[in-house]
Parts: sequence; structure tokens; C-alpha cells
Amino acid sequence: MSVARFLPWQTDTARAWLAQRDRFAHAWLIHGLAGIGKLQFASAAAASLLCESPREGLACGECAACTWVASGNHPDLRRIRPEAIALEEGAEAAAESDDAEAASGATTGGAGSKRAPSKDIRVDQIRALESWFNTATHRGGWRVALLYPAQALNVISANALLKVLEEPPEHTVFLLVADAPDRLLPTLLSRCRRLPLATPSRQVALQWLESQDIGDAPAWLAAAGGAPLGALRLAQTGESACPPWLEQLAGPLAQGRSPDVGALADLLDKLPAVEWIDALQRFYVDLMLAGVGAPSRYFPALASAVARTAARADAAKMAEGARWLTRQRALAGHPLNAKLFAHAALQRVVLSCQ
Repeated sequence: MSVARFLPWQTDTARAWLAQRDRFAHAWLIHGLAGIGKLQFASAAAASLLCESPREGLACGECAACTWVASGNHPDLRRIRPEAIALEEGAEAAAESDDAEAASGATTGGAGSKRAPSKDIRVDQIRALESWFNTATHRGGWRVALLYPAQALNVISANALLKVLEEPPEHTVFLLVADAPDRLLPTLLSRCRRLPLATPSRQVALQWLESQDIGDAPAWLAAAGGAPLGALRLAQTGESACPPWLEQLAGPLAQGRSPDVGALADLLDKLPAVEWIDALQRFYVDLMLAGVGAPSRYFPALASAVARTAARADAAKMAEGARWLTRQRALAGHPLNAKLFAHAALQRVVLSCQ
């Protein structure tokens, strides 16, 4: 296993930023568009801060510290993330969450009971860091706490972290990663220095995607809104950059007809609600762009159908449909009836485009 490296479009920013490490703030909020590699940047930054023989400010990948970071065993690095994400990252990561829970005396609701993995960063995970703060750093170097995604902090855990940042431990740097800083507590934001990461140019992103052996890279990059890691994830999980069900929706709308909402709902019932709602939200963006004569951003393959639909539809009704869909996004993780939810959403989309 190798130490995390900065992505090609991150290296210059990383070098300039890490050159100031002697005057570093105790907490940094690393933010930017989803899917551009913010977590990769933060992981590589943690490795660089802990490296004992950095090269031009970046981790060498060869010293003992880099070896420990790569294996997940560096004593001065902690990853704080929701239990659900820890499980996705592997059994060892999940064990860290279990350790934090045990350290805080938290229970799962009774002997032998099991609960679903938390999607929040819990307060016991923040409290479990206290003993770590009270021990000396390894060889007198940095201590790095990598917390992601920061928007997974609930009110209680955010306030617990705020108390830590008000009197930060010595030689400790917090790296918080977030897509949407405006979803964090203002008081927490005030304790962090911001490090915004730019979206790479289309040319750089396409070159990187092609190096990852992604076919039809332009279509996948468009579907991800210009975010290369987002495009890579879409390409690895989907068969087409433009979902076939979306084509079945857009075709009839372009001709002024109503699509078969029942059949489409059957298709969407097999997909995570978050996935198809995100696609519909991107579809609305393309519709509204077409309404002002701008090219499609997300689904170039549907450009003709989108343009015909936008020319026929009422702009105010489309905008209201888009706002309604945004409100439904909050329910995407736990719809009471997934198929009925999809049916209602599709009906609302059709009505807003007629």
C-alpha cells in the first residue's frame, strides 16, 4: 500500500500551501466542488505533514513515517468520519469507530442489539480524541486529525469540536473536508482557515480520466459537472453517462407527449433514490440553460430533446419543479415507499415541463 499522493491539478496548490507549515493555522477547512479530490488532497497533506524527509514539501513515500501512514498505523494520525463511511473503507477502519465508542462508554441499545451504522460523526468520536491529545507526539513532530465530511457533524459533535478548537492542543493540525461550508456551524467556521480547491480545467480532467482507462471521458466528465473523481465513480458504476431511463423520460417530453410514468417508476424503484434525484436535478439545470440559449452542462447527448422541451415549457413552472425536487432531496435516504416516491417525483417533473 502506498502513501496518498496529490492529484495532478493539486500539486502546485499543495506545495505553496505546505511551504507555510511553520506558520500553520491549527484548523483548516478544505472545500470545493464534490468529486474534485478534496479527501485525496487532505490525505496527501496529512502524509506530507507527518513525513520525516519531505521533498519540496511533499511526502517522500519512503521514510518510516510514510510507511506507517500508508499502512494506517501512524500514531499521530487520526481519521474521524461517520461509521458508515468507515465500514465502506474496510474492517480496520470500522474497528476504529468501535474503539471510539467503547472509549466513550456508548451503547448500541441493549445486550446483543445491533444498530445501523451511523451516518453522522458522533460526539463520542470527538471525545475519544482527548487521550490522544494528552500524549506526546511521535518524535516531536506534528499530530494530524483528518475529519470528513465535515457536514456529517451533528450539532452536538460540532459543538464538542468547537470546544477543542477554542483551546487547540499543541502541535496538532485539524484538516476538515467539506463540499458545502455553508452547512457548518458559523462558530465552527470562524475557528478554521479556509483552503478552497479549484476544479481542474476540462483538458486536465480529461487527460487524467483517459489515464484511468475511462472510455467516452467527455460524456462522463459532463455528467459529473466537470469533477474528474466524480466522473470516475460514475463510469465505474454506470453503463452510460446518460441513464437510459432519463432518455425514456426526455424523448416523449421533447415531442410534447407524456412518458409512461408507471414504467419509469418501476425502473427507478431499483435505484437508490439519491442517484435518480441527482440525475433529475442535473436534467433541470440543462433545461434551464437551454431556456436561455446556453449549451447543456450535464447531458450533451440529450441536448436536442432538452432544447425542444425547454422551448415548449413555461420557465416559471420548470423553476418551481426544480425547487420542489431540491426539497425532496432531503427525503431521498428514507422514503416511506420508494416506488410511490419515484412515481410522484416523475409526475411532478412531467407537469413542470408541459
